[in-house]
Amino acid sequence: MKLSEIRNLLREEDIQLTKSLGQTFLHDQHQLRKIIDLAKLTPAEHVIEIGPGLGPLTGLLLQTAGHVTAIETDRRLIKLLEERLGQHDNFTLQHADAMKLVRKTEFDWSNHKLVANLPYSIASPLLIDVAAVPDRPSAMVVTLQLEVVNRLLAKPGSKDYGVLKLLIGLHYTAGEWFTIPRGSFYPEPNVDSGCIELLCRETPLLPPELCPVFKKIVKRVFAERRKKMMKLLKRDWPAAAVEEIFETLGLDEQIRGERVTLEEFVEITKHLSQAEAS
Repeated sequence: MKLSEIRNLLREEDIQLTKSLGQTFLHDQHQLRKIIDLAKLTPAEHVIEIGPGLGPLTGLLLQTAGHVTAIETDRRLIKLLEERLGQHDNFTLQHADAMKLVRKTEFDWSNHKLVANLPYSIASPLLIDVAAVPDRPSAMVVTLQLEVVNRLLAKPGSKDYGVLKLLIGLHYTAGEWFTIPRGSFYPEPNVDSGCIELLCRETPLLPPELCPVFKKIVKRVFAERRKKMMKLLKRDWPAAAVEEIFETLGLDEQIRGERVTLEEFVEITKHLSQAEAS
C-alpha cells in the first residue's frame, strides 16, 4: 500500500487520524517486506496482528500465513479493512480494544505469532501483558519506537535497562532487529522506529506461581532505581532473607537494581518466595 493510496483513502473517507491511539501507518514497501522476512512465517501458521490500521502489513501477512486475525479498535477503519481484505478466506477481523482483550479474555495465544506495527501509545504495557499470559505467543515480531527496542536489548548497567527488559526477558529472548526511519510512516512521527523479533523461551525461568513475585520485586527495585536494592527489598521481605540471598549470589550490599542481571533477579525471586511461605 503506497503512501499516495493511504493519503487518498483517508481523504476520500474523511478520516482524521487520532493522536491518542498512536495512529501512524507504515507505507514503505521495503520495510514491510523486511518485517515479513523477519517473521519467518509458514502457510501452517496463525498470526495475530494488533492495530492493522488500513492494512498495509495485513495484506502481506495474508499472502504468507495460514490465517491472520487482526484486532482493530477504531470503528472507522473496520469498514475499510472489511472492504479491502474481507474477501480473504484466511482473514478474521475483530473490533476490540487489544489491552482489554488481553487483560479480560482467556485466549490461547500459544499457537500464534504476534506480528504487528504496535500503536506507540500502548506498545510497552501491551507487550508486558501478552508476555505474562500463560498461553503466550510462540514468537513476537513487533514494530516499536526505537527507544523501546533499545530497552528490550539493554544490558545491566545501561540507562535503558529496567522493568520492560526484565518483565519481557523473563519469558522471551531478543532475536534479530532492524531500524525503520521515521520517513517510512504516515503521518511521520517525531522518532525513529525499530522492528524486533522476540522468541518465547522453551524452558521457563520461573514456574507460573512465582512470576507475580518476580514482577513485584522488579517494580519495587526500579520504582526508585537510584536507591540501593537491598534497602528497597527489605521494605517488603524479611531482612535476614534479603541479606542471605545477597550473600549467596555475591551481590554487594550497595548495588542498585540496574546492575543486577535477569538471572540474579530470578534467583532472588525463588529465595524470597520461600521466605514468604515460611
